[in-house]
Amino acid sequence: MRHLTEHAACSALPVMPALLLWLLIVLAVTGCATGRVSTPAPPPRAAVPAPSPPRLPAPAPEDFEQTGIASWYGRQHHGKRTASGEAYDMNALTAAHRTLPLGTRVRVTNLDNGRSVDVRINDRGPFARRRVIDLSYAAAQRLGVVGTGLFRVSLKTIAGPPGQDSAEGVPATTSKE
Repeated sequence: MRHLTEHAACSALPVMPALLLWLLIVLAVTGCATGRVSTPAPPPRAAVPAPSPPRLPAPAPEDFEQTGIASWYGRQHHGKRTASGEAYDMNALTAAHRTLPLGTRVRVTNLDNGRSVDVRINDRGPFARRRVIDLSYAAAQRLGVVGTGLFRVSLKTIAGPPGQDSAEGVPATTSKE
């Protein structure tokens, strides 16, 4: 019987190396194979904005007229610095405007009662939407709007900033139109 066992073992020897060879080939092929790694697409380039149209020059102070909503500010800002560098005085006839040059004198007319007051622009603002000018407490008093938060006005420049024309010494006035 020993002879049969040896003979059976001997006949399996040639099969074993072939099976082992196939196993090694399969491992080598699958071990070397790499999964497809997709490289991430580069991020889209930021769109370059179209050039903005050239900014229009500020209107000449003598040609400036505007109509809109006004407001006033008082005690809560009294003594604080304005854009012109001076301290805000709620009892002075001053105002804040977004674009008019500092020092420009403007006639503000209340469209509801016809009262007018001349103010000097010494600050920037208003920063609330849809408002065209912020007036000092004294200017609001002259227009008769202290109890009102917002009111309709028209603006007309009466003198440019000092050094631009000779109307620097024009006193602030009020009138009933």
